Amino acid sequence: MMTTARPVSAGHVGHRDPVRPTESRVVRIVLVDDHAILRQGLRSVLERESDLRIVGEASSLPEALSVVDRVSPDIVLMDLKLSASSDYEGLTLCSQLSVAHPKLGLLVLTTFLDDQLVVRAVHAGARGYVVKDVDTTELVRAIRAVSRGESAFDSRSASAVVRSLNGQSTTKDRLTDRELEVLRLLANGLSNIRIGERLFISPTTVKFHVSNIMRKLEVSRRAEAVYAASKQGLI
Repeated sequence: MMTTARPVSAGHVGHRDPVRPTESRVVRIVLVDDHAILRQGLRSVLERESDLRIVGEASSLPEALSVVDRVSPDIVLMDLKLSASSDYEGLTLCSQLSVAHPKLGLLVLTTFLDDQLVVRAVHAGARGYVVKDVDTTELVRAIRAVSRGESAFDSRSASAVVRSLNGQSTTKDRLTDRELEVLRLLANGLSNIRIGERLFISPTTVKFHVSNIMRKLEVSRRAEAVYAASKQGLI
């Protein structure tokens, strides 16, 4: 399920973190993702490691809270989007788990990446943040780091945190390449259906990107997004 891509930043996971653990302690993990096939793939990959054990799974916020209370894991490996009605319900889950279980290691594994989102996850209690195209070996490394109480961010997430701390995160930094494509087509007056046809994505996916664009530009209407983007030189 996991593919080779950008590595987790060694500076954040730690050079002393070996591929194989030096201790015999088993790390107990709960998987939280609304896609069963992804949970199955993660279980298959992670349980190849002698020190990692999947002790529970959940597909929603309420189920995750119940499972964590019942099995008391060391790590929750979780996505941010857990329902069709909320893009980032995982942030709420992070907050609730970090309050109820302060020693619990929360590691975000998601497809979503922008500066604000990474920082919001950290503020909500996440100790790590990696994207789903991360290499399997580096994901395992991140899990072990978080289980030791350390932080673990892939190189892109770490950069987002640094930019936020330095106050250098611009709107253009926060908009993904795909969001910029959608924004340019919005400026041309295209509907979600037409944008989807141009980019070979579904109207629902276009709607999701438009929602993210408006959130990042701090506007509530499509026309306002185009105007704000024009003023900032994004289009």
